[in-house]
Amino acid sequence: MKIFDLESMGSYPYEERDKNVFYKAKEFKTRIIELSPDRDLPACEMESYVIFQVIHGAADVTVNGEIASLQKGQCLITEPATLSMKTKDGVKLMGIQIEKR
Repeated sequence: MKIFDLESMGSYPYEERDKNVFYKAKEFKTRIIELSPDRDLPACEMESYVIFQVIHGAADVTVNGEIASLQKGQCLITEPATLSMKTKDGVKLMGIQIEKR
């Protein structure tokens, strides 16, 4: 068992995103994603299921061209898809990738 304090966890910029992974197992990995105001994550083809849980802030997540607005406390779950994200005021979230079998 491990307990993580998501509120206090820091993050690295997108170019060093692999350093944001704080737990990894064979079937899944979990990372912190933090975007400053008016930033985005480029479109990415995900072969895994993805879960985003917003810790604070808000973001618009695009899943296969469909936009979903996420606020603090909300969670998005998607099957493998093309994903991108934008934030106006900044966002910190936990992202979980689960291998599709």
